[in-house]
Amino acid sequence: MQIIKKCCLISAGLLVLLLNSCTQHLESLNRNPNGADPETANPSLVFPTVLTETGRAWVNLGFGDISGVMQYTQKDGWTSAHNSYDWEGSNEWSDYYNILRNNQYVYDKAVAANDELAQGMTLVMKSMVFGLITDLYGDIPYTDALKGNSEDIKYTFPVYDAQQLVYENLLKDLEKANTLLSKSDKEYNSFIPAKTDVYYGARPAGWRKLANSLALRYYMRLSEKLPDVARAGIEKIVNNAAQYPVMTAAADDAAMAFAGSSATDSWPTNTAYDASDGSNFRRIKMCNTFVTGMQNLKDPRLGIWAAKVQIMLQVKPGLPAKSDFIKDTVINGEQRKVRYIAPDVLATKGITEADINQNPDYVGLPVALPGPQAYNLSPDLNQAPKNPHVSWLNDIYKGASGPLLKARLISAAEVNFIIAEAKAVKGWTNANAEQSYYAGIKTSFDAWGVSTQYADYIKNSGVVFNNTREQIMTQKWIANWSNATEAWFDFRRTGFPKIHGVQGNTIAPELPLRFYYPREEQNINGKNEKAAAAKLEVTSYSGFGADGTGNSPWSRMWVLQGTGKPW
Repeated sequence: MQIIKKCCLISAGLLVLLLNSCTQHLESLNRNPNGADPETANPSLVFPTVLTETGRAWVNLGFGDISGVMQYTQKDGWTSAHNSYDWEGSNEWSDYYNILRNNQYVYDKAVAANDELAQGMTLVMKSMVFGLITDLYGDIPYTDALKGNSEDIKYTFPVYDAQQLVYENLLKDLEKANTLLSKSDKEYNSFIPAKTDVYYGARPAGWRKLANSLALRYYMRLSEKLPDVARAGIEKIVNNAAQYPVMTAAADDAAMAFAGSSATDSWPTNTAYDASDGSNFRRIKMCNTFVTGMQNLKDPRLGIWAAKVQIMLQVKPGLPAKSDFIKDTVINGEQRKVRYIAPDVLATKGITEADINQNPDYVGLPVALPGPQAYNLSPDLNQAPKNPHVSWLNDIYKGASGPLLKARLISAAEVNFIIAEAKAVKGWTNANAEQSYYAGIKTSFDAWGVSTQYADYIKNSGVVFNNTREQIMTQKWIANWSNATEAWFDFRRTGFPKIHGVQGNTIAPELPLRFYYPREEQNINGKNEKAAAAKLEVTSYSGFGADGTGNSPWSRMWVLQGTGKPW
């Protein structure tokens, strides 16, 4: 009996050893040899990724498909998502939450180290990225988000917080950040090296201005829905500049330059690392809405962002029948190529002179054209056509990097226009609306390198301040070039600029209001996703699109419900 007991003890001991060995082996198998160990990772090496990935996310949206929604650009190859809002029933958000997880890690380390500068910086980034997500979708996982390491299974299926609660918490975090970032440089001892901060070089003053400028953005976002809250917040900041400094000059912009050393750290339309032989650059053309709007104002920024047509079109009566030829011609003292066409040639193509655009300088693609690669007598009908008769992007956008190629997350121009709108439209703050309006234009000109042309520009009758929301928002729309996402959020709130979809060509005849919830959420966290979608306000266009339910780009999220905007 004793022998049996002894054997049993030995067997049990071996079992424990085997289990321990297996557990350790499984843990080693589950450990990513290429990943960072949260226990030992250096937060100062994690935070730069938060900044750069956020910058890339902003550009991918604001220079990508949302640029098509807001009619800055159109595509003449692979057009559906860009020109027609065909997002196929799903818009993923995993990249944004990945940024937030890394940011939370740095914040937790900053709290443990009593690093107030890093705490303030990470609170600003948290507010920026969570703000983007709720602006895009509506109700979102917030309180239960970023807790995937918890043993509580409920965090695997996070509840969606009400959009109002999200905004309220973001504004509280930005208030806290303003306090944390209020000291002088020498009063901080941070683990964030200046050279790793691609926004402000770890200068607390820059981050503090960013915190308060973001707060202005969110208060204005709430201005139609919660006007008393918005007024109190905006006046608190604008009327107390010493306590709440904001961006006032282009040098204050939250802008990230691109390194240009690889495909992942370069401007997205660059041709240096484009395996598709430059098609990412070629298939984006200027939109007629934006081009004509700027031409009407004689806006010199158009020449910074767009290229002139390579070959002008000119229908010329009196030419011999069937004449269609290209000739070098001096136009306004400039050597240009002109394609001369006899009127009868147009008739053979089944079009009239009114169907083509003969502007000698800039020609944009009309919105959501069927077959846009054929527009304006293009001789190239391929999917990434080399159409010489429409305006391409300026050649700077072929570059991997450059002084103007920046992710612009929020700018002094935007802040000045917010203040101008608050005063001119709503009568809030002690600011001067006219001065703020002109400051918005001036800081945009400064940022894009055309400062010397500002004085002549504001003499134009269409630019002279007229104290209307439409004028302020039109100028803000122009200044938001490459940051179309913010222009989209402004459009939803105000209805300006006055742009629409195209009946029969875009998914719905009006612009969308939000993103679909991700399909992954619909499949894995379906109960909470459906509860959030049920709170969206169904509109007459909610049945359009791939989903065909309340989770539609044309359903109103909380911040738009009851406002009557934008359509």
